Amino acid sequence: MTDKYAVIGNPIAHSKSPLIHKMFAEQTGQDISYEAVLAPPDGFIATVKRLRKEGYKGCNVTVPFKQEATDLASYLTPEVLEANSANTLTFKDGAIVANNTDGAGLVRDIECNFGIPLQGKRVLLMGAGGAARGVLIPLVFAKVQRMAIANRTLERAQEMLVHGQRFYEDRPGMEIAAKVYSELGDERFDVIINATSTGLTDEMLPLPDTIFAPGALAYDMMYGRETPFMKFAREQGVAKVSDGLGMLVEQAAEAFYIWRGVRPDTAPVIAALRKQ
Repeated sequence: MTDKYAVIGNPIAHSKSPLIHKMFAEQTGQDISYEAVLAPPDGFIATVKRLRKEGYKGCNVTVPFKQEATDLASYLTPEVLEANSANTLTFKDGAIVANNTDGAGLVRDIECNFGIPLQGKRVLLMGAGGAARGVLIPLVFAKVQRMAIANRTLERAQEMLVHGQRFYEDRPGMEIAAKVYSELGDERFDVIINATSTGLTDEMLPLPDTIFAPGALAYDMMYGRETPFMKFAREQGVAKVSDGLGMLVEQAAEAFYIWRGVRPDTAPVIAALRKQ
């Protein structure tokens, strides 16, 4: 019997998730279906209830429902607690388990696809919104040596730092700090991650041109376009520059693994999407 899954959002027609999970299923021989479901702005809970009643095994959640998804869950992972948002729900034994696979997807893209181990690295995470919160704890768990959270407003960055403190306060040797962009001029980072939405508005962050360490990776979590941050990095001579398409596929693979217990090979899926 085919197991049913879905992704819920509004809007949702643009989602690549059905195609990605279709490729995963074909590759691994899993008998599943996966569809995009448009929920009304005030109808997320009703949509989830309907899917559960119809026998769905789980669903992915995208904007604007990631925070609302946490309210439905019976169990929240540490990543969900830190981000206060969930992108993967599993329906099992009458309960709903909430995961946030964004951070795991980001870490796997950097470490497995780019071959850059994060342990001991100096990492700059730009932004203090939901996207940044969703990846902070997995980056910490990857044993980075230094983490700087940078934001236009220092208070937002400090709030994010304090909120996640219980996850990293007992990690000796790791440094973590909240900063505004103007305070970054005296630092160099091995991995620089843009988790802001500036790529949607073609806005450039006020970054000093000295933040890139030799051999640095400049990573924008947006995908499908050359963002101002990516262009800026190339202009500074950074050789490793990437959008977030790999993260998109890897976070989907993490959800697939949670649901099916099988980890798909992401490389051919990323390559196929790059060709589109």
